[in-house]
Amino acid sequence: MANTKERTQGTGEFDWEKYEQDGYSAQERDDLSTKYEETLNSVAEREVVKGTVVSMNKKEVVINIGSKSEGVIATNEFRYNPDLKVGDEVDVYVETQEDKYGQLVISHKIARMHSAWDKVNEVLKTGEVITGHVKCRTKGGLIVDVFGLEAFLPGSQIDVKPIRDYDMYVGKNMEFKVVKINQEFKNVVVSHKALIEAELEEQKKQIISGLEKGQVLEGTVKNITSYGVFIDLGGVDGLIHITDLSWGRVNHPEEIVELDQKLNVVILDFDDEKKRIALGLKQLQAHPWDALDEKLNVGDKVKGKVVVMADYGAFVEIAPGVEGLIHVSEMSWSQHLRSAQDFLNVGDEVEAVILTLDREERKMSLGIKQLVPDPWEGIETRYPIGSQHSSKVRNFTNFGVFVELEEGIDGLIHISDLSWQKKIKHPSEFCKVGDELDVVVLEIDRDNRRISLGHKQLEENPWDAFEDTFKEGTTHQGTIIEQKDKSGIVALPYGLEAICPARHMRKEDGSNLKVEDAADFVVIEFNKDARKIVVSHTRTFEEGDDRKPSKKQGSKGVDQVNKSAEKSTLGDLDALAELKEKMDKGDDE
Repeated sequence: MANTKERTQGTGEFDWEKYEQDGYSAQERDDLSTKYEETLNSVAEREVVKGTVVSMNKKEVVINIGSKSEGVIATNEFRYNPDLKVGDEVDVYVETQEDKYGQLVISHKIARMHSAWDKVNEVLKTGEVITGHVKCRTKGGLIVDVFGLEAFLPGSQIDVKPIRDYDMYVGKNMEFKVVKINQEFKNVVVSHKALIEAELEEQKKQIISGLEKGQVLEGTVKNITSYGVFIDLGGVDGLIHITDLSWGRVNHPEEIVELDQKLNVVILDFDDEKKRIALGLKQLQAHPWDALDEKLNVGDKVKGKVVVMADYGAFVEIAPGVEGLIHVSEMSWSQHLRSAQDFLNVGDEVEAVILTLDREERKMSLGIKQLVPDPWEGIETRYPIGSQHSSKVRNFTNFGVFVELEEGIDGLIHISDLSWQKKIKHPSEFCKVGDELDVVVLEIDRDNRRISLGHKQLEENPWDAFEDTFKEGTTHQGTIIEQKDKSGIVALPYGLEAICPARHMRKEDGSNLKVEDAADFVVIEFNKDARKIVVSHTRTFEEGDDRKPSKKQGSKGVDQVNKSAEKSTLGDLDALAELKEKMDKGDDE
């Protein structure tokens, strides 16, 4: 017992708890832990911190942020920075200090996004040039990675010249300027074109300062539009208007040039302030008018092709770049208004006569009607005065009817020459357009190309016979058919109408005649030239000092007229003529 006790006392009590804790007491362990923690950075989750690249390969980049462990980031998060190397300091976002495997999880992409929005807003203000990575193509442009944000690069902002192949820029790093930010939708628009415009502007000033009118330069076709061609003169653009491409007619510039074609152009004009340069291509060639045959004169016949049509005429190209105008009035001898399209079409091959030729103004007028005889030549022979012809009604006016005797020969029938008896207010009451109408030539004005025609002259003037039948003082039966201006219009035999003044409409009983009343009337005035008859009913029962003796139907001539009234009409002019002849013979006997 004594020995056991001594062994126990000699060795002392053994601290098994301390042994299980690696030989450190709780206090010592806490002290050591504190000292270890002091050697590490204080890293909080969901924060952006600085880290250092300690190693890298094609797939991964190892970052030390001073934590218990190092973090690993995929290499593609640094593709915007191909110059990344070991030892570089980068921003990383701490997602978690330890995952289920005890690994630190960090992201460079998220770190960039956290600060990117502030950076792009600052860059927009300062105008700083930034570098971005072109990720892919999209509608109308490209998507660019800028500070970790996706920005839009419009196709028009890629370069100063039009870009037709966007794919060639995908995967490349380029410099940009931030030109627009949508704060609401977090959209960013960048431009590469803006970087070179300032430099180009200076180049333009230098180029334009050295320009002179008439100077010939080499350029490249940059763009083709419907109105002209834009030429790149090496940093500055000029425009060849479509009219300056060729001396001949050009429907579209693509007929003359093609994209990227190199050609020589001449400077026609330029504007220092607006930086506009007008160029010419056709001016490098001799004008076709200068090569026009010197022997060509007015009256000569030429051949050409119709190149342009207008309502007023047709332009005919008789040689490349040399055109003449055939006015519609020179297409036909006819005087009827027509459109040039009624005679010619684009592409027609025509022969024409030169009417005017101005080599200085480079103008020429042509005619095709001159290739056929002028219908007015020998007009008096074909249409002698008094001759009868058939015509076609072409047009009306208030004063008459225009008719066509033949192509190029029109005549006028005055409204007073349409009918002997019928009172016509407008020619449309007598005929209509397109009607065939027989006419008599009354007068010809060859100098002014006018022919006066008559239709009523085809018949004898019935008023010659009426002059004897309706002598003043003769009495005839008539009917009031209309009341007009307090006077009565009286229907007499043979379809004639007479005027009965109001004071001559009083009947024997004191009342006045009314419309549709039939009565006897005495002729008190007969005017053959004016075709006017004035009658009176009152004179049939009243005698006045100024009244002529009444011949109430007593004359043999009057009896014959009345007997033939049942058979005769206004158009029965032969009967009236025969009647007049018999009356004349009776007077002679």
